[in-house]
Amino acid sequence: MKFDIFFSICQSQVGDFIPTETQMLQHFFDQIKLADTLGFETAWIAESHFSVQVQKENPNAVVPNFKGEIGLNCDIFQLAHRIFSCTKNINVGSAIMNLLSGGGPITKAEATKYFIALHALNEAEKRKLFLGFASGRFPYQSAPFGIAPRNAFEKGVWPSLKGKIFLQGVEIFLRLLKGEVISSDDIKSIILGRDAFRSEETWKDALQANVYNEDAKEQGIYIPAFWQFEKLGIVPQDIDFSLLQLVIGSHDPHAQKLANEILPCSVFNLSITSNDVIEQTHENMKNWYHPDGGEWQRDMMPRTSMIFINNDHDADENEKCVRAQQQAKSAMVNYWQAMEGTIDQNKIDSAVSNTLCGSPTAIIQQMRERFHQDDRVMLWFDFSNHNNDDVKKSMHLVAEHVLPELRN
Repeated sequence: MKFDIFFSICQSQVGDFIPTETQMLQHFFDQIKLADTLGFETAWIAESHFSVQVQKENPNAVVPNFKGEIGLNCDIFQLAHRIFSCTKNINVGSAIMNLLSGGGPITKAEATKYFIALHALNEAEKRKLFLGFASGRFPYQSAPFGIAPRNAFEKGVWPSLKGKIFLQGVEIFLRLLKGEVISSDDIKSIILGRDAFRSEETWKDALQANVYNEDAKEQGIYIPAFWQFEKLGIVPQDIDFSLLQLVIGSHDPHAQKLANEILPCSVFNLSITSNDVIEQTHENMKNWYHPDGGEWQRDMMPRTSMIFINNDHDADENEKCVRAQQQAKSAMVNYWQAMEGTIDQNKIDSAVSNTLCGSPTAIIQQMRERFHQDDRVMLWFDFSNHNNDDVKKSMHLVAEHVLPELRN
């Protein structure tokens, strides 16, 4: 197995405590420097945009009970430069960059190429940027950039339309990144056909409400592009793709296949992704992965897992596991209360059962049972935990007692 680490930089309330932004960032850099020395291969960092506290003042608040901020990293490129300047070996990954916000796919292609051009100025540089990209978790983070229904019709079909917008964004982003000169006329149009709707009734409703083309029943509903632009190309033009690994954060087979028709793109999955979906994705990617990236390998799709470890010297094996479970339950209670304002014991128990939790011996056994020996596992230590020393202690325990067993 190979081992990465995930950082949320989530400024949430834990108990009665919310750390300052400065404390959060100081703890993050303290932990990432330790991860570098402990031998974790890639540090994946969550991304978020705009204050959820301000968003709560608007109609349709996405997390009305959340106290604090979902995340403090809003720019993986700036953050990666800083990380590379204070570490020696660890790669950096975005988990995950919103392709549709912050100017959209054109801006993100330009920023990516410029980052790599600067990163490669050191001829001895080998560390990579693993650029995970997706459509974003919360719609309000993309809406200011025009990714929202433009009329009543689009509002009605938005569940079917939003995934198509992401596909169009993927094509624009990757073709510009590849070095192509394109205009919006060169990008595949968005057509909503019967297969985009869950039922015949919703399809008929969409046809009746359609305001765009009269031949929609036969040809599908044509949706005007969300990005209109004349012919353009990105500079700098020549970048070292060996320092960049693209990672698409979607389990939509159409998105995975489209991306790999343009450039090599591995896949990012959520911790809640089912094993059936993961295994099917591996099978698909064996056939779809772009040949410029070589053969598809299992470690190209990291598996995310929260981890709670205890190795107290005054506790026997059973007690270590009990203490780790208590820590996990406390973290889950805090999380669900923040996200939903209530505590559902079934959700708590289910979430704890999906974590890696226990003594070093127990966690080794859990990982052998849950993961393939060739998997890459992304470990999440800072979940609902602002105690910097406690997080670093857990990192040390895993690096010293767990990873050597599984790497061998």
